[in-house]
Amino acid sequence: MNAKGSAGDEGSESSSSSKKNSKRPKYSRFTQQELPACKPILTPGWVISMFIAVGIIFIPIGLASLSASERVVELSHRYDRDCVPEGFDNDLVGYIQSPKTNKTCTVTLTVPKQMKQPIYIYYQLDNFYQNHRRYVKSRSDKQLRSKEYERDTSSCEPEATNGDAPIVPCGLIAWSLFNDTYQFSANEKSLQVSKKGIAWESDQKHKFGSDVYPQNFQSGGLIGGAKLNSSIPLSEQVDLIVWMRTAALPTFRKLFGKIEVDLEANQRISVVIENNYNTYSFGGKKKLVLSTTSWIGGKNEFLGVAYLTVGGLCLFLAICFILVYVIKPRLASWGSILSILEQKPSGAYELRDLQLWLLSFYG
Repeated sequence: MNAKGSAGDEGSESSSSSKKNSKRPKYSRFTQQELPACKPILTPGWVISMFIAVGIIFIPIGLASLSASERVVELSHRYDRDCVPEGFDNDLVGYIQSPKTNKTCTVTLTVPKQMKQPIYIYYQLDNFYQNHRRYVKSRSDKQLRSKEYERDTSSCEPEATNGDAPIVPCGLIAWSLFNDTYQFSANEKSLQVSKKGIAWESDQKHKFGSDVYPQNFQSGGLIGGAKLNSSIPLSEQVDLIVWMRTAALPTFRKLFGKIEVDLEANQRISVVIENNYNTYSFGGKKKLVLSTTSWIGGKNEFLGVAYLTVGGLCLFLAICFILVYVIKPRLASWGSILSILEQKPSGAYELRDLQLWLLSFYG
């Protein structure tokens, strides 16, 4: 009895130790992937219905987007060549860099359709790579936010300091600030350009400090772009704030201001341009753009065309699938068979029943 008892104790101990040493996870429906799940079977009816639904939704959106884009009136004029005086056609860089040449020119624009206020004024630059890595990194966000960090210029080279004094705002982005100006008039009356609301409110409040003022800016030997009023804090320098939000592509537009009066069709507008910004050194282009807006923003036909293309393609595929389904219907799938078999309790079907089901579906 003692021998048998000891043998039983040893067996129980070995079994318990094997359970402790087992690496098998504890059983649960989660670890065994037995939780209820939705496993849809894409039947021809479902696929055709989805394509039709996408087409019905996308096509009206595309038509509405195209209609809104057509209502936007846009007027664009390239002026970097028009403003070059005679005798400098072959020396564009010399013209723009010389302090003695006249940079003022006047162009006349004709309004194609009625333009209702507000009319947004943009300047467009081509072949200007604001997304260059060294250019994008050449700034100090801490310095822009607070006067406490005005000497934080380590990331601003080569426009970090002027002697021992820090440059505020420092960096290549601020140094290359756009400095062309525009003055508009119509019917011998000046059109006021409003700067209100052209910069993001979040940028003015959180990225540019109200206690930070320009210091030693554009005071070196090489002048890059516009100068800043040292008595106005950076949070109110809206042209700088707009420029500091760098563009992702080499062709971009930035907001210059707004005209807050209506312009009639065929009305002639005179624009006095100060052509100061040097785009001739890198083969760039400059354009002046006047544009109205709609609920989708400016003029943009791509969005409407994209919606119409996707919606039309979905309807075309739906029609093709309907024709295929009618002309040559698909045989029943195992999903259909299983869904029918699941209507009875498990074990209700025998082998003979399965054979009859298969014969009924596949002849």
